[in-house]
Amino acid sequence: MIKKQKDYYSSREAATLLGVAVSTVQLWVNNGHLKAWTTGGGHRRISRHSVEETLNKQAAALRPQKDGQPLKVVVVDDAPQLRLYEKHFDAWGVNATISIAQDGYQALVKIGQELPDIIITDLVIPNMDGFQLIKAVDEFPELDQSVIIVVTGLNKKEVIKDPLPERVHVLKKPIPFTELEVLVRQTIDAKRY
Repeated sequence: MIKKQKDYYSSREAATLLGVAVSTVQLWVNNGHLKAWTTGGGHRRISRHSVEETLNKQAAALRPQKDGQPLKVVVVDDAPQLRLYEKHFDAWGVNATISIAQDGYQALVKIGQELPDIIITDLVIPNMDGFQLIKAVDEFPELDQSVIIVVTGLNKKEVIKDPLPERVHVLKKPIPFTELEVLVRQTIDAKRY
């Protein structure tokens, strides 16, 4: 008798196969990165096809990018944590060059020189706040494809009082590396195709 392969995985099985935490699988389901449904008993079932597709994308992320260049990332924070970012990008298997800027002016210079794939910034930074920095970056057509990620300790009311462009992703401090990884992988996927 041939045993039929099931069409789904539990959250734990999917996490094991994908090499991530169960919480990451849950986040990926919530943001649509993985296709899933909930049983009558409240358990998530992750589509086998969706898990295999994600495994293929992870394998592609480990291959050199089309142009052979590492992902360019500029992190803007007055309390830089370069080693922490490098450690996580290494753990994700992402080839990246990460530069740090400690204030808005320094950030604009680095961003203009590097034309990064990803800009990660705090909103409360010296010499030019993150709101002003993002507005300046948004005016440069050369940076239209750059992904802008805000990592802030500000609450939602403080963030929305000075609206950010729609393309900006806002994450809450402390740095949510699980959510950040999702955005980094989406950037890699978009850059490939």
